[in-house]
Amino acid sequence: MPYPDRFYPVVDSVAWVSRLAKLGVGTVQLRAKDLPHPAAVKIVREALDAVRGTKCKLVVNDYWQAAIELKAEHVHLGQEDLADADIAAIKKAGLTLGLSTHDDTELENALAAKPDYVALGPIFFTTLKAMRFKPQGVPKIAEWKKRVGSIPLVAIGGIKLEHASEIFAAGADSIAVVSDVTQNADPDARVRAWLSHVSETA
Repeated sequence: MPYPDRFYPVVDSVAWVSRLAKLGVGTVQLRAKDLPHPAAVKIVREALDAVRGTKCKLVVNDYWQAAIELKAEHVHLGQEDLADADIAAIKKAGLTLGLSTHDDTELENALAAKPDYVALGPIFFTTLKAMRFKPQGVPKIAEWKKRVGSIPLVAIGGIKLEHASEIFAAGADSIAVVSDVTQNADPDARVRAWLSHVSETA
């Protein structure tokens, strides 16, 4: 399987991680913000337990120290976290590294860290968190893909299944999805629809 998978949900709880793993999702990011280290260790441990025995790869957002401590395999950092993180320690521990980018300066910072993938966002308007950046728009995906070359490019921000074909056609290797799953009236059906779509278009 590719890393990250073409359908890449981002969720904030172990319950969601477990639910998605059982549905057959290949890559899930756990993004639970602003936890002290003991709480971060606890939630990461529980999430790793939730994916054990499934094909699901858990990506730990922010908590790289907990990820190293618990022998996780994948970590994702925002730009603020990147500034504070020990990238050498992350690489030494064998963790893959995904990085968020929103503008040219952040892309340069990300590429300097030699990440395993780069995320670009927000592609569309999103209400899930306050963003300093305006929506990037689909054309930016093609521009970013030329610049990152063979590094997988993840599109994120306000993306729904109905946008997927356009996003992939623009050059994205993966689509990170939040509200289209977690705020959907029937999340399980939506996940199955995403999995069907990406298997057909792979």
